[in-house]
Amino acid sequence: MTPKITLLFAALHALLMLALAARVAFHRHSQKVGLGDGGDKRLMRKIRVHANFVEYVPLALLLLALLELSGLSAIWLWSLGGVLLFARVLHVIGLSLRSGYSFGRFWGTLLTWGVLATMAVVGVWLGLP
Repeated sequence: MTPKITLLFAALHALLMLALAARVAFHRHSQKVGLGDGGDKRLMRKIRVHANFVEYVPLALLLLALLELSGLSAIWLWSLGGVLLFARVLHVIGLSLRSGYSFGRFWGTLLTWGVLATMAVVGVWLGLP
């Protein structure tokens, strides 16, 4: 069984990650900052948006793939993958606009954690003998 649903969501997340990395790279180039943020608050925020994405998405996609390989229903996989992608886009928008509270950052984080928690619980359930 090929995890085609996870493959699609992994590919979409990879495209988003590349866009976030490019934003950091272009900003670094334009401001001639080779390492760190050079004290540039806009660059620091772009770095954190990218880093936060990289901190959460790989584990979430791994869990999604393992759940798919374990035979979880396609409706659950589409729902979990779709909510994860929506959550990460919300978070990117929210944190990109301001470093404090924002609707997108709050709901993006909450939904990401909710998807991770749901997949973890389902994984424990499916993984038990």
